[in-house]
Amino acid sequence: MSLEELTDGVHDSYAELGGELTVSLDRETRNELALLETALGPEETDELVRRAIHLLYQSTVDTGTMDFHLRSGFDVTYDEFLSGMTYDEMTGANSYPSMDDERRYQF
Repeated sequence: MSLEELTDGVHDSYAELGGELTVSLDRETRNELALLETALGPEETDELVRRAIHLLYQSTVDTGTMDFHLRSGFDVTYDEFLSGMTYDEMTGANSYPSMDDERRYQF
């Protein structure tokens, strides 16, 4: 896979999510959410879910887990995704002409 496929996948997922998301909760998650809601007292439970997504995202980036999964699935890193180009494209590695070994040292 490639950077283009990753970018297309992110755009597709974003479009599919829309503004509302229905999530089913298991007993453990419901219990944890109830405790968080009681302790933190947000105006809406949705705020806790948004915070949880932000924390998971940041933790995944900070620990290198995001890079691992992106490299495994798309052969790019998080930095490459953010910049919109691969390291080879950034450094110009793809723009050098091929070397002709027979004429390399001829003047």
